[in-house]
Amino acid sequence: MYVCLCKGVSDRAIREAVSDGARSWREVRERTECATQCGKCACMAKTLTREAIAEDMMPADLAYAV
Repeated sequence: MYVCLCKGVSDRAIREAVSDGARSWREVRERTECATQCGKCACMAKTLTREAIAEDMMPADLAYAV
């Protein structure tokens, strides 16, 4: 789904930024340009970023428990 309509950023793009090494909202924003125009998507994008970081940092052995 599109999170940022102004810049055409999807939830997949946010997750890819995290899997490519972004570890903060600031880094995700710099890589995707999400929320850099009108900012209405910032709350949803920050939530997705936090979830993606938590999932990415979870050890693979524990992933089944979620």
